[in-house]
Amino acid sequence: SHRRKMLKLCGEAEDKLAQELTSFELEVERDVIEPLFVLAEVEIPNIQKQRKHLAKLVLDMDSSRTRWQQSAKSSGLSSNLQPSGSKVDTLREEMEEAANRVEICRDQLSADMYNFVAKEIDYANYFQTLIEVQAEYHRKSLALLQNVLPQIKAQQGNPPPPPAHTGTHTRKAFGKPLEEHLAASGREIAFPIEACVTMLLECGMQEEGLFRVAPSASKLKKLKAALDCCVVDVQEYSADPHAIAGALKSYLRELPEPLMTFELYDEWIQASNLQDQDKRLQALWNACEKLPKANHSNIRYLIKFLAKLTEYQDANKMTPSNVAIVLGPNLLWPQAEG
Repeated sequence: SHRRKMLKLCGEAEDKLAQELTSFELEVERDVIEPLFVLAEVEIPNIQKQRKHLAKLVLDMDSSRTRWQQSAKSSGLSSNLQPSGSKVDTLREEMEEAANRVEICRDQLSADMYNFVAKEIDYANYFQTLIEVQAEYHRKSLALLQNVLPQIKAQQGNPPPPPAHTGTHTRKAFGKPLEEHLAASGREIAFPIEACVTMLLECGMQEEGLFRVAPSASKLKKLKAALDCCVVDVQEYSADPHAIAGALKSYLRELPEPLMTFELYDEWIQASNLQDQDKRLQALWNACEKLPKANHSNIRYLIKFLAKLTEYQDANKMTPSNVAIVLGPNLLWPQAEG
């Protein structure tokens, strides 16, 4: 089916994109992350460790020097002479050994720092590699999408006609311009209008307060979604005609332009204000004849149903006046409010 082909194309495209992403991530890990991991987890910590060790050795050396100087002073020797005695000699040897350790550690730290600086270009290259790998990944992904997108658009632009017995539409109806919905579905009467009218003729004509009583919000939401998908279970909603009536009102109100059009708003209002009944009917008829073909067909279909509904006014309490009160604002409103 058309939907299966669309899903297959999209699925294949997503699979190829996933493969490209996997390849990209593996390449980044091998060529960028692993070398930088060595830098972050081995080389830099080693340098930091060496610096801490050097600082400790310097403290030890300073401590040894202080002890040697104090020992020399206590021996009563002048500053021009070297201190003598086994204790002083031992302290001097400790000081010299500490100084030697400092020198060795400092040399090692310097060597590590020089090695680090020498690899600076390599580290910069890792980031350059990252950008290059990212660019290649995006190029391949873009090429893949550019290749598959025309195929998807071709499928979407040439959908198979709906089966004759279903009378379904292929696009959402609620909130869409009337003519756009009719063109997309190949219908003369908007699907929500026809479906709701058909269901109400079967189960709602004698329901008291039809179009006046508010339906369950959850039921209304579900029915609107079903109408948009053209999957309506008549049996499910036969026990709740108020939900059907609510969906019909919602469709009419959510049209971007009222069924009776913005352009003719003033003419409808002027006609309804005429006191003479014959003149009022003629003016209303004239305005109706000026409606676009799609609007004219749908308003005519709807009015025929509403006329039928008022035949049951003893049961449903929906007189022509009541029908006008509850449905009028959903058929005509000024553009400023829209």
